[in-house]
Amino acid sequence: MLSANNLGFAFAFEYSYTPKSIKYPQHSHNESSYKHAWCSYHNGIEEYENKDKTRVDCLTDTHAVEFDFANKWAESIGQAEHYAIMTGKRGKVVLILEEPKKQMRYYKRVKKVSKKHDFDVEYITPKILNIDKDGKCPFINCKCHKNNTEK
Repeated sequence: MLSANNLGFAFAFEYSYTPKSIKYPQHSHNESSYKHAWCSYHNGIEEYENKDKTRVDCLTDTHAVEFDFANKWAESIGQAEHYAIMTGKRGKVVLILEEPKKQMRYYKRVKKVSKKHDFDVEYITPKILNIDKDGKCPFINCKCHKNNTEK
């Protein structure tokens, strides 16, 4: 039987498993830490609530922004477009690339769709978090401040 591994594909994510053996990508930092760093820099409003009770990750003067990790690239597009409709602002996807060299293909996919459907896209890396020498970011609620068994 052929699998992705013996076909020569490289995977860009490390995975962990829940106690019920559900596979999920492992991230060093919370999405909210990336969102907070970016949104603060852009003077945005975090978790802006729309009339339909959906929440924009970051609402700036010009954009309704959706943040997602690279593996959720497709989902981020729909959310950004929905938030644009709800707010009347331009939709934007900010893709989190924890390993940019390995994950750039996800950004390129979103970029290609953004040209056809007229929304903005950019990516951020862990550098935005100003991580210290111990691998910790300044956001105390981030999972990087919890011990490995709590992640």
